[in-house]
This record gives sequence, C-alpha cells and structure tokens, in this order.
Amino acid sequence: MAVNEELLKKVLEEIRPNLQADGGDMEYVGVDDEGVVKLELQGACAGCPMSSLTLSMGIERILKEHVPGVTRVEQVNASGEAEDLYDEYAPF
Repeated sequence: MAVNEELLKKVLEEIRPNLQADGGDMEYVGVDDEGVVKLELQGACAGCPMSSLTLSMGIERILKEHVPGVTRVEQVNASGEAEDLYDEYAPF
C-alpha cells in the first residue's frame, strides 16, 4: 500500500512541537515503496542517546497508528544515508 505523503507530512507536523520543546527537530527526507519513512533528527535530537527510542516508541508508533502503509521509521544523516543507531553502543 502506498503511503499518502500529504497525510504523513501533516502527522509529522503535529509531532514536531514535542521535539522542539526539548531543543530538537526533525526533517522529513522521504518514504520508500516499502513504507519506510526516512527522517533526519536535528538539534538536541541528533546527538541524543535516546533518539532510537524516540524514533521507535514515539514517532514510528504514532505514524503507524495514523498513516496507513507506514512500516518503519529510519534515521538518516544529513547526506540521506541511513544511520546505524547501535554503532556507538558498547556496553562492555
């Protein structure tokens, strides 16, 4: 199912003030044919260790509830390449 980008952008605009309240922001990069939404986190969100949680339990959950066809949300860097959110995590 194709994602309605107009609806997607509207829902993202409703989410944005929550990120801005904590000094962060997001930029919509695009959505692929499989329903994967690509976002660039900015400001305080860009370097936050909780950004993966914000994406999965916050933004992704809301988008899946309100925008048919969304399957996942993926963080990308400024050049549009997907970032591996677990590269920096080294518990031991």
